[in-house]
Amino acid sequence: MSAESLHVSATGLLESWHPDTESDRSLREAILAFLGSAPRGCLREHVPGHITASAVVYSHDGREVLLTLHPRVGRWIQLGGHCEDTDDSVADAALREAVEESGIEGLRMAPGLYGAQAHPITCSLGVPTRHLDLLFRITAPVGAVPIRSSESVDLRWWPIDALPDSAEVLVR
Repeated sequence: MSAESLHVSATGLLESWHPDTESDRSLREAILAFLGSAPRGCLREHVPGHITASAVVYSHDGREVLLTLHPRVGRWIQLGGHCEDTDDSVADAALREAVEESGIEGLRMAPGLYGAQAHPITCSLGVPTRHLDLLFRITAPVGAVPIRSSESVDLRWWPIDALPDSAEVLVR
């Protein structure tokens, strides 16, 4: 439960991730280089940029994905957010964020890293920064009904083949 354990977990996830595309391999190397120069780079206090934890939450049958209409971003995106000092790992942060933002208990996380993204953003620091987002695939239990949190304008299930035009989410 420290910046160090988060850093170790992020590095380990990226080192064991073998993406299919050249762009993802390049992003993997860039994030590893970032982590090599930023021992506290998993915490939001690292102003130039920081690792964030995202949860791509699928319905129990994998036909829908849960998206939030993010108030600051203004688009439909996956659930997730900042790592906290109390998180043992980036995966723990993603699961915590998924439960907090969806209200769904009993979520199950697939092992390993699902993907990565990088976003310029003005987040809760109030200054421009970069989110280096590590994504995890999570499955909701049968009959899961999401409950919108205060961190969302809207929250709903979307069919994989009918995502909203403004969606920025990795689905495969």
